[in-house]
Amino acid sequence: MEKIVDSQFTSLKQEPFEPGSDITRYFELLPETAALKVAYNQMLQVRDETRKLKKQNELRRAIQKGAINVNIMSKVDKLNLNEDGAPLGDQFSDALSALRGFAQSNLQSSLILSAGMNPRLYSYLETFEDFFPDSDRQIKKNVILKVSDFRSAFIQAKFLAKKGIWVSEFRIESGLNCGGHAFATEGYLLGPILEEFKQKREEMIQELFQLYQSGLETKGLSIINKPAMRISVQGGIGTGKENSFLLNHYGMDATGWGSPFLLVPEATNVDEETLQNLVSAKEEEFYLSNASPLGIPFNNFRNSSSEKLRLDRIAKGRPGSPCKKKYLVSNTEFTSAPICTASREYQKKKIDQIKSYNLGEADYQARFDEITEKACLCEGLATSVYQKNNMLQAKENKAVAICPGPNTAYFSDIFSLDELVKHIYGKFNLLSGIERPNMFINELNLYIDYLKKDVENHFKDLSDKKAKYLSKFKDQLQNGIAYYKELIPRISDQTETYLNKMYEQLAEAEFKLQLLNIGEAI
Repeated sequence: MEKIVDSQFTSLKQEPFEPGSDITRYFELLPETAALKVAYNQMLQVRDETRKLKKQNELRRAIQKGAINVNIMSKVDKLNLNEDGAPLGDQFSDALSALRGFAQSNLQSSLILSAGMNPRLYSYLETFEDFFPDSDRQIKKNVILKVSDFRSAFIQAKFLAKKGIWVSEFRIESGLNCGGHAFATEGYLLGPILEEFKQKREEMIQELFQLYQSGLETKGLSIINKPAMRISVQGGIGTGKENSFLLNHYGMDATGWGSPFLLVPEATNVDEETLQNLVSAKEEEFYLSNASPLGIPFNNFRNSSSEKLRLDRIAKGRPGSPCKKKYLVSNTEFTSAPICTASREYQKKKIDQIKSYNLGEADYQARFDEITEKACLCEGLATSVYQKNNMLQAKENKAVAICPGPNTAYFSDIFSLDELVKHIYGKFNLLSGIERPNMFINELNLYIDYLKKDVENHFKDLSDKKAKYLSKFKDQLQNGIAYYKELIPRISDQTETYLNKMYEQLAEAEFKLQLLNIGEAI
């Protein structure tokens, strides 16, 4: 990957500054406030050819290529066996092997750790020197943590700092308004979470740096100046004004946009059928499911070919998938070796088990649906890439699984990279004329729906512990609503009509929350 990027980057820097060239496009895509964009615009105004060429060469030298970062989903860490079926040892688990491959590469980039803390994986980091400062006090490989709230972020970062590992970025991710797996907080909404990071940022950095210095000292290393630490946010951002507000009001160093890029063919590998289905999809086709074998809520798309195949297999009396890649095997309920809950083997055994319980028709169907909702993600999430690049083998499954966030529902067209980037920077609005609530309101409604479903699922067997959890969840949502009531007047870049609409939608959400009487469920 590095060789390919380096070659392309070298070629780009040598291109002429003329309409249609990649180097011109590079600068045209930059936001107007970027220092490089300012310098580029100044170059365009120069008439003297000698001076113009000098400024162009300065721009070429200033261009920076993007980093080749690697993401490891921390909890996907299957232990592996040798050819004789004996355990290979912890260092050969999936997550640790992935870490080792990155750590031993020549890359100078970042490792992104997501999906929670894995102490075994985190401890393994300190066995590789590239994660520590070199003789010039530079860190060749940085660590980025995806986090859902301040407390968990601080705990993970302290664990690493004590080992001499610095977290270079916290990526705050909405619990429910992102694509992929969803890690719902206990009712903590994105706005209040960002506020806590804003208020406690400097105090946190100072404490982490003290732990970091001590951790380095135990390894015979020292550092005087605090390394840089970025804080970014992602999940459900939809307009340039929302993007700017997050950067300016909360002091975020960056924002992340994911799902809308699924509609940009030059940026993502989405096959034509799935692309067209996404473009024409309605809001209800994007939903939070229990499809993941990991047992974590998963943002799903009802009109995917993978979902159609899953239902077709059930209709034919053969639910479940052949399990070939075995990345998500974890269940040992029926077997000594772990198997996947999306596999045909597991689902057959589990369905046979519940048949023996002599359940009523409704209870049996509910259990059956719960078992068969699990889908093969190892194959499905990769298939679109294989299809688009003509890499599918003759007998390979062609069904595509995709996991867009709920925000995708508001983007109903195929876009060029230039169009979406200009939309992000507020140069024009791809959602003009589309009724879409503010990102904070959207997330709030997702959380209320999530809580409502959780209450309904435990209505008949609500324990004291679960009741306390649900009550705390509801209280946190109410706290979030109170926070947003105070925040709306401080949103200065929106019209009065827009802000009044936010107040109305906030009141509607609050009323919906108040109707959830957890006490009655008890």
